[in-house]
Formats: sequence, structure tokens, C-alpha cells
Amino acid sequence: MGLLLPVVLCALAACCGARSPPLPPLRFWPPIARSCNDSGILELAGFALQDINRDRKDGYVLSLNRVSDVREHRQVNSLGSLFYFTLDVLETDCHVLSRKAWKDCGVRTLHESVYGQCKALFYVNRPGRVLYVLAYNCTLRPVSRRSIHMTCPDCPSPFKLSNPKVLETAAESLAKYNKESASKQYSLFQVTRASGQWVFGFAFFVEYLIKESPCTKQEASSCALQPPDSVPVGLCKGTLTERELQKFVSVTCDFFEPQVPAPGGENPAANQGPADLPTVEESQQKIIAPTNSPSKAVPKGSVQYLPDLDDEKKPEDTQENSPVEAFPVQLELTTDPLGESLDVSFLFLGPEEKKVVVLPFPKKEQRSAECPGPAQQANPLVLPP
Repeated sequence: MGLLLPVVLCALAACCGARSPPLPPLRFWPPIARSCNDSGILELAGFALQDINRDRKDGYVLSLNRVSDVREHRQVNSLGSLFYFTLDVLETDCHVLSRKAWKDCGVRTLHESVYGQCKALFYVNRPGRVLYVLAYNCTLRPVSRRSIHMTCPDCPSPFKLSNPKVLETAAESLAKYNKESASKQYSLFQVTRASGQWVFGFAFFVEYLIKESPCTKQEASSCALQPPDSVPVGLCKGTLTERELQKFVSVTCDFFEPQVPAPGGENPAANQGPADLPTVEESQQKIIAPTNSPSKAVPKGSVQYLPDLDDEKKPEDTQENSPVEAFPVQLELTTDPLGESLDVSFLFLGPEEKKVVVLPFPKKEQRSAECPGPAQQANPLVLPP
């Protein structure tokens, strides 16, 4: 017994001295499914869509119809949260160059609606006062013409932008505007929308961007060609109605607010978030994105326009035969299930390097039972499946 005790003590000492293999460092906590009807989440979704619209250079402002899915991916080391948003959106009547907030724009009537879905990675860091969309992709489609014609056969139908009548309507309506203008003259930059309808004669409706002529109305006959670097200054809506041998033309124009560039050629609003941001919890905090901007522009995303889903479907399309996906929105910055680090140092003041972990975009099947949330426009014709 006397010999056995030292042996046992030595064995225990050896066990205590042995070290377990080191555990891998914790890179993140698992994403949390959030409620799509939570007031804080809805505010964040609105801010994210505002940043998406600000990043775009073409098309119309998108408005939030509903939050379809949302996950919160909390980062380690007090680096805030990365939100994975799936947003159902509607196109408004404001052009993105107007820089209007989506809440200040009107949603189009049902027969001319364009609807779709956006996926976005929205980074929120309250201690660092940061709100920023790291990446996004959107897919949009026009509302089903077949369904509209079943309920409103006389509603306007879309026309190809290259149709001669469309170009004629734009030219004649702009000529009318220039004739009634006190001094400044404008020229056509781009036709953006066109439709037609029978109303005691055929009527054409167009929307188009205009640019400012360097010459006054008095110099119009001898005016030089427009400089190639001119930019759109407004959006016009023109109508041309033909009745027997008569033409009736009307036009209205909405001019954009001038965008004053900051030193270095960057817009000061390019990375500025909203002044007030409610927390996802119960309290509210003041959060303003930093004024410092990245040394070079970071590609954020794109908006894809697809044709009417009825036009794209084929008779042989069935569930067993690979049917057309309505809104194939992809946003995969990584396929690594453990995630990849993304440098976000440019969003912060100070020299310290800061990185967030980005995971593969969550699958639709894994969303919260409280998603999707309620829609502003609940008509099934403008809700992605």
C-alpha cells in the first residue's frame, strides 16, 4: 500500500500537467433569425434600401414593400452585427438621379408596377457609428400583363423604347416644353419608360431624362452640339394623343436637386447614414456613419431587369421540368461555411484594422416563422413567391 500511493500521485500529477489541444478561435456566433415585423428591423431595412438606392446610377428608386427574411450575424470583438436581408421591393416614379428618399416617392399604379426582390448585407456598428450596405443584388420584373388585362383590358400596355411613336412622343413633348420655357433649352438624354392606350384615339405615354443645352432660347437656331460629358438634369413625362387628324401634346418635367461634389470628387452623402437609428432592442441611439470614405469605390451590387414572367415561361415548364425561377437573386460573397473575413477598416476613424466575418447567404427554408412580414401592397401580383 505504501508503494502504491506514490505511483497514484505521480499518475495524477502527469495527468494534471498534460495540456489539452488548443480549441480553434471563435470567429462568430451563429446567425439569429429575427422577426420581419419587428419595428427596429423594419427601420434597418429602410436604411439598407436607402443605401442601395443611393448607390445606383440608373433606373427608378425602389421602395420597401415588405421584409421577406432577415438574420442577424453578431460579430466578435464589439464589431457590431451583419444583417442578411431579403427585401420585397416596388419601383416608384422617382428616378434614382433625383436622390429622393424612397419614402418621399409614389408607388406606381398596379397596371404599370415593377416589383422584385433584393438581397443585401447590411453592416451596423453602433459604437463605431456605422451603417453600410456591403453588398446587394436585386432582380425586378414588370407585373403580369396577362393578369392585368383580365381585370383591366383598357389599361395602358408597355411599348418598346425603340418604337418610332415613342421617340416621336418624347421629341414633340420636349419641343413643347422648350417652347414654353422662359430661357433655358433642353435636349433628350434617354427614354426610360413607354406605354400606350386607346382613349378616343391612341395615346402614347413616355418618360425620359433630359439634359440642359448650353444655349439660351434666343440662341437655339445657332446652338452648338451638346458636350458629350453632359449629365441628366431632370425627368419628363410626355403624352401624345392622336385623334383623327389632330395631335394633343402634354408634358411635365421634374428637375433633380443639384449634386455638389465634395473635395476629391466624391459626393459627401455617398457613405453617410441616417441621423437617427433605433436599436433593434428597446432603446434608441444616435448613429451617424463616418464622414471618411474609402480610398476607392467598392463595387456593391447590381439591379437585374427581367421580362414579364408570363413571357418567359414556356408551355412545357412544369415542376418536374425545371420551371423558370421567378426571382433568381444571388448574393454569395463566400461558399465557406465558416465564413471569410472582409476588411471594413475604411468605415472607421483611426488606423486600426477591422474585419467582419461574412457567411454564405442563409437559405430561404431556414427563415423565422415570423417571416415574411406584412406587405405595404398586399396584391399577390406584386409579391414575389
